Amino acid sequence: MRKKNKRQIFENVQVIDAGAKGKTIGKAPDGRVIFLTNTVPGDVVDVQTTKKRKAYFEGTAIKFHTLSDKRTKPECQHFGVCGGCKWQDMAYEHQLFYKQKEVENNLIRIGHLELPTITPILGSEKQYFYRNKMEFSFSDSRWLTYDEINSKDEIEDRNALGFHIPGMWDKILDIKKCHLQADPSNAIRLAVKDFANKHELPFFNPRNQEGLLRTLMIRTSSNGEIMVLVQFFEDNKEQRTLLMDFMKESFPEITSLLYVINQKQNDTIYDQKIECYAGRDHIFEEMEGLKFKINAKSFYQTNSDQAYELYKITRDFAGLTGDELVYDLYTGTGTIAQFVAKQAKKVVGIEAVPVAIEDAKANAKLNNIENVAFFAGDMKNIFNAGFIAVNGKPDVIITDPPRDGMHKDVVQQILNIAPKKVVYVSCNSATQARDLELMKDLYKITKLQPVDMFPQTHHVENVVLLEKRT
Repeated sequence: MRKKNKRQIFENVQVIDAGAKGKTIGKAPDGRVIFLTNTVPGDVVDVQTTKKRKAYFEGTAIKFHTLSDKRTKPECQHFGVCGGCKWQDMAYEHQLFYKQKEVENNLIRIGHLELPTITPILGSEKQYFYRNKMEFSFSDSRWLTYDEINSKDEIEDRNALGFHIPGMWDKILDIKKCHLQADPSNAIRLAVKDFANKHELPFFNPRNQEGLLRTLMIRTSSNGEIMVLVQFFEDNKEQRTLLMDFMKESFPEITSLLYVINQKQNDTIYDQKIECYAGRDHIFEEMEGLKFKINAKSFYQTNSDQAYELYKITRDFAGLTGDELVYDLYTGTGTIAQFVAKQAKKVVGIEAVPVAIEDAKANAKLNNIENVAFFAGDMKNIFNAGFIAVNGKPDVIITDPPRDGMHKDVVQQILNIAPKKVVYVSCNSATQARDLELMKDLYKITKLQPVDMFPQTHHVENVVLLEKRT
């Protein structure tokens, strides 16, 4: 039998740092690290451990002796229960400090890299209401507060429309107001929940796999367009029409009103047929005169304003003169490719998801951009010597991989091609550091710019310019 972790209490622990995944760091009396979930650097606390490992503990602060001067009052009433904005209790200037520190530490400790002077992290002008996409889940068995659990009163209202409790796939926290997406996001969500309750539309039960209402997705664009998609589990036309008509009449500003009937075990929609109930089946985002058509399945950076800043940095690092052949690896819907195209001779984009490449081609046509070409395929398979022979040897490579970073075969192919410059955009500086270590004999890092895309969270983007050693 597996031994149960014996919980321990450590008194007067000083929280000394913020680490990976948004956790803060203290030291146990024996010198081992304690990873904490509810503190800010500078706090002095009593800790109850939740896990014990050979090299570290995990724990929670159960008593606060000293509160850090880095603290600020959280804006959201759901802070501490909802796992979406774990750094809301840390003042924004300190969030930026620890994000930049994480980038530096990962590149030095994991990648053993020599770094130039790092340009200070670019903060977000909007610290709340910056997301353009939110997904909310329905549940007929919402997460109860401690007061509700301890109350002797019978709880009748168990319906929720909100977010999953961290680590609990079947528990949904009912959200009164979310500070991540601007209005009318909150108004739409609250109206939908209220209407569904009044008309006794069944909320989803994930354990029993039953109920009508499953998820609600809201997308907004910087030019004021709105997309709303309701995901239904049961195929009940009468109830579905009742809700969709209510939304159409109550929120005429909705540009794209969609629904999907999904009876799978999971709520992903990428293999599902989307039905357009009213308006268009897409919305448009705009950036520097370029239009990007976004449908329900499209990927687009979720902070539009900071995405623009990120892309400007990427283009600046590439230093294009108009004569270069550029490869854009992991191009997604081709946003970066089209953004840099006017300063390049030609841009070739590669992406694993075929529907994303369809979007990229459609957007290029929409923007009358003719010096781009897009190809779908698994990066490690399509990005080979034969592909280079047909499409040309790039002068500059831009790469923006997912959190797992680049496959080692992709890294090796970049080294085989040995372009003059590589611009590496990353949402995970740990895997970026791993990849850059493989490239450090051929390339030196000449510029480095962290960018904060997600205030109130620990997530940070990083852009690195690699130039070929001489």
